[in-house]
Amino acid sequence: MAGVPTFASYPSFLSVRKTAPDARFCVAGVPYDIATSFRPGARFGPNAIRQISRMLLDGENPHDWSDISQLDIADLGDFDVRVGDVELSMQMIEEQAAPIEHLITLGGDHSITLPLLRALTKKQGPVGLVHFDAHIDTWPDTFGQIHGHGSVFYHAINEGLVDPNRMIQIGIRSPVQKTVHDWTTGKGVEIISGPDLHRTTPEEIARRIKAKVGTQQKTYLSFDIDCIDPSQAPGTGTPEIGGAQTWQILAILRELGGINFVGMDVVEVAPIYDHAEVTALAAATIAWQYLCLQAGDRRDIR
Repeated sequence: MAGVPTFASYPSFLSVRKTAPDARFCVAGVPYDIATSFRPGARFGPNAIRQISRMLLDGENPHDWSDISQLDIADLGDFDVRVGDVELSMQMIEEQAAPIEHLITLGGDHSITLPLLRALTKKQGPVGLVHFDAHIDTWPDTFGQIHGHGSVFYHAINEGLVDPNRMIQIGIRSPVQKTVHDWTTGKGVEIISGPDLHRTTPEEIARRIKAKVGTQQKTYLSFDIDCIDPSQAPGTGTPEIGGAQTWQILAILRELGGINFVGMDVVEVAPIYDHAEVTALAAATIAWQYLCLQAGDRRDIR
């Protein structure tokens, strides 16, 4: 596994000398974490995810024998950001994401999803949202930070980037004010709490996701790694106990074939708090499973 670490060892944007990011599926890192509210370090997530993702470079998905080698994939490297400048970084992320057809993003803290959605919806219009997280992320601000990582979907809803009637959150379990919870559900968002996740089969969770977002309209997937219990994903900035197990997450994702996904991110991996790369491996496998869904859907294969 020597050489430049790219996602699952797919060609890098520079190595194939493309003049534009014209691969059907593009992977990019966003090494940005200045919107965190507790422990920093997610800026180092993209490299950690790429490094361990080389475990996934060979073989088909035994669930349905999908094979991501059929897909046109390139790793674009990391987006440029301006450390210390939230507003400029948001603008830079949006501009770099804008020309990319289908983006798989490695974060970075969860605030990066806002500029990614801004770029996406300028081309595609409002999207549905499948959101895995321990936190509701619809606070008006995050401890005074307007664009903190706990406020991303408050702004996404208010800016019309996502259709809250086609938005579902899975794994929510952190403390939250009732007013924030009620504002979120009042907009039309469906919440499957952490306890509800454990009381429900993965197949039923997947059925509820499909019923909420549909299979024809365009949908985005945003996965905060702290949805997973810290016993299995300790490398994150704001861990919450009582989370999902990795087997549950994979079982749910495997049932989401047929949803018209148009992009995804996996965020909040902070490798300094990780152990034996298990958090980074979980994030890499989630991104790999997402690509397997695309490979299993004939409309997305070139």
